[in-house]
Amino acid sequence: MEASSSGITNGKTKVFHPEGGVDLQGYQLDMQILPDGPKSDVDFSEILNAIQEMAKDVNILFDELEAVGSPCKDDDSLLHPGNLTSTSDDASRLEARGETVPERNKSNGLYFRDGKCRIDYILVYRKSNPQTEKREVFERNIRAEGLQMEKESSLINSDIIFVKLHAPWEVLGRYAEQMNVRMPFRRKIYYLPRRYKFMSRIDKQISRFRRWLPKKPMRLDKETLPDLEENDCYTAPFSQQRIHHFIIHNKETFFNNATRSRIVHHILQRIKYEEGKNKIGLNRLLTNGSYEAAFPLHEGSYRSKNSIRTHGAENHRHLLYECWASWGVWYKYQPLDLVRRYFGEKIGLYFAWLGWYTGMLFPAAFIGLFVFLYGVTTLDHSQVSKEVCQATDIIMCPVCDKYCPFMRLSDSCVYAKVTHLFDNGATVFFAVFMAVWATVFLEFWKRRRAVIAYDWDLIDWEEEEEEIRPQFEAKYSKKERMNPISGKPEPYQAFTDKCSRLIVSASGIFFMICVVIAAVFGIVIYRVVTVSTFAAFKWALIRNNSQVATTGTAVCINFCIIMLLNVLYEKVALLLTNLEQPRTESEWENSFTLKMFLFQFVNLNSSTFYIAFFLGRFTGHPGAYLRLINRWRLEECHPSGCLIDLCMQMGIIMVLKQTWNNFMELGYPLIQNWWTRRKVRQEHGPERKISFPQWEKDYNLQPMNAYGLFDEYLEMILQFGFTTIFVAAFPLAPLLALLNNIIEIRLDAYKFVTQWRRPLASRAKDIGIWYGILEGIGILSVITNAFVIAITSDFIPRLVYAYKYGPCAGQGEAGQKCMVGYVNASLSVFQISDFENRSEPESDGSEFSGTPLKYCRYRDYRDPPHSLVPYGYTLQFWHVLAARLAFIIVFEHLVFCIKHLISYLIPDLPKDLRDRMRREKYLIQEMMYEAELERLQKERKERKKNGKAHHNEWP
Repeated sequence: MEASSSGITNGKTKVFHPEGGVDLQGYQLDMQILPDGPKSDVDFSEILNAIQEMAKDVNILFDELEAVGSPCKDDDSLLHPGNLTSTSDDASRLEARGETVPERNKSNGLYFRDGKCRIDYILVYRKSNPQTEKREVFERNIRAEGLQMEKESSLINSDIIFVKLHAPWEVLGRYAEQMNVRMPFRRKIYYLPRRYKFMSRIDKQISRFRRWLPKKPMRLDKETLPDLEENDCYTAPFSQQRIHHFIIHNKETFFNNATRSRIVHHILQRIKYEEGKNKIGLNRLLTNGSYEAAFPLHEGSYRSKNSIRTHGAENHRHLLYECWASWGVWYKYQPLDLVRRYFGEKIGLYFAWLGWYTGMLFPAAFIGLFVFLYGVTTLDHSQVSKEVCQATDIIMCPVCDKYCPFMRLSDSCVYAKVTHLFDNGATVFFAVFMAVWATVFLEFWKRRRAVIAYDWDLIDWEEEEEEIRPQFEAKYSKKERMNPISGKPEPYQAFTDKCSRLIVSASGIFFMICVVIAAVFGIVIYRVVTVSTFAAFKWALIRNNSQVATTGTAVCINFCIIMLLNVLYEKVALLLTNLEQPRTESEWENSFTLKMFLFQFVNLNSSTFYIAFFLGRFTGHPGAYLRLINRWRLEECHPSGCLIDLCMQMGIIMVLKQTWNNFMELGYPLIQNWWTRRKVRQEHGPERKISFPQWEKDYNLQPMNAYGLFDEYLEMILQFGFTTIFVAAFPLAPLLALLNNIIEIRLDAYKFVTQWRRPLASRAKDIGIWYGILEGIGILSVITNAFVIAITSDFIPRLVYAYKYGPCAGQGEAGQKCMVGYVNASLSVFQISDFENRSEPESDGSEFSGTPLKYCRYRDYRDPPHSLVPYGYTLQFWHVLAARLAFIIVFEHLVFCIKHLISYLIPDLPKDLRDRMRREKYLIQEMMYEAELERLQKERKERKKNGKAHHNEWP
């Protein structure tokens, strides 16, 4: 037993206690006892041996006691200019010379100068900052709360001052009780239901068989990495009166570093810096510039010269890097318990959701790849593709005015084959599957979240009453009313004022959506103008593929517009959210999140909606084209259909967007940190090797985004929308999302561990407003996929032809043989002499047959020019239209019924978890009762031994 593993509490006598303690110099050392073992079973010889071992470290104990009253922690006048800390080699030399642990702690930058008090929080300010008086009052009140303080100047810039804060045990215990921090007090006892002998024998045989199988490669190796083992204990809100109930091996490590930093931050948020009702809190000092930064420290370096498998992890940060952020473990499961222990529950829940989403993408990606491969294998058997490739005698009308030539239908053979890869018989099945998949994903995530909430003690956790935003207080401080929860007066916003601000904000949102529509309108004009330009291009490659070139360039320009507008939308969303004056930070965050999602969702998908549902739908027909501003002829679909344009739009946008996001997430912080290190080398000389203390290393890292996890969630939610909303047109979207997310998890992990300052550990029960947005996207995906299949693809026209107009009409069959003649039936005839003057092509088509063409074909269901109503809609058009509307209604109702049925059948809480929660509640009540009863009986025996009288004592 080490001296450092004993807790220090006030005592009065030098007495040996067989029940578990020794008093030394007025301090009691509580020795560890097995939580389930009776007090009479303690081996006294082992206790005496432990006392002899502790005697060796009594000097260290006395040093700690003297350090408690040391003025160096509280006297901010003792400002050190900052010394270069030793490297790991220096630390090893210190150890070889036999120096004590406090001496080594001085060198790692995680402790005060005495090497005993761990740094729990860092504040940074500049001496040249004029807010000196506020800062002095704030720091004086910090010391009054019991926190210990030490200051140190920067090695790079003497104007920068680091304030190191440490919370002693008494302060941690007092505020942990106020914050209801749950701490372990008894190891869990798992209840195993009674098994029949037959089932037990089967389990034994299965376990023997599994020994011969290889271990699961995706699981983390807990034998090689023993640090991954977590204490499996019951927890309860910390209480100083019942401190003897909790498992305390060492008071210095009882509260982990993340919890200590959270407690210190909680204290700093409630300390005044000026006289006044609202002059309180660290956030306001950061806002007005009194302090430049505030952050908890990382636990040392994330790299080590020694292998983690042979020497173990240097610290939790090193462990996270090796088993989570390293690229070599990309196929492993995430150590979510470690992530939660180091970064807190809120960030842990984000990575748990991201991992769950990535895992659920596997079946979606597999089915989407199967649909694509089904299209590849059936390509040679597709009757439609065969007819398009063999239609050398069918001449299509020009797709633009004047410069576009006539073309053979067989020239679009390649596009017809590519269209079949995505638009085949399995597309409808895949659309239904993805709609059901989205529901299953959300329902099972609720179950997974419940398990995580139970394991992380979030079931009974409730958020504290939030503080009012300073901006809200400053705006409405003159009018107050009583808070119904706290009973204290607080600023009040009138209903009329709130409504007027919401109306202005909604008008701003509507205006920005109109800006998006205007940008799409500009892209449409670009497409209709450039298609003629590319048709008259000198290069034959571009001239013969003018529509593809137009689509490709339009998508790239659209992507650039999307990225530029995203910058504008962030500023507008920030302005509108501040204009609304939300009362609390969570209300502000939810309002800002909703606006940014709406802006970016509309910005990203508006062009996709145009291509899917409007491109080629309202163009008119040859001789009577509809025109934009009576000038530009609207763009038509390719002779093989509009689905190829939609696939190109989704594929290019998805790949470019994900590539850009990954670069900005990792490349930008890497470049910034590299530039900081470069400036340091230039100032101190490249030949001088500098080892900075940990607080200076962390200060030179990039701070976490001002909006927290907003950017990470937004990127994944937009990807989820791309994966589900138009998945019927692009079945490979889940596969691309899966590949991106496998990289995304490690990129985010690497960024959090190595490139960002350590964020403050905060608690959360779920992913917040994002879950409601996911449900909305799931509902929208059903509607859009129904319209894509019915309107964009040729599934419904082919079905109508097979059952009504094809060779198998009336026979109830719809095979490939029933599609003979479909291409010819889907094309109408136009007389070239009926062209408008501005639409008449320069070529007369004599290059095809040697004589000028009289007729050409176009995609539509219209009567021939010599009928009673020239170019009127045929009966087949109305049959197809009715079938499309009927399909949309049937598809939506069927899928929504399946979604609601699945939601009803899948409970939010797993049955075994519900049973575990009930049993744990029962066991906790029993344990608390037994522990309290045991303590009272012990006190009663001591009073009897001392001869004190007592009456009416319970029990």
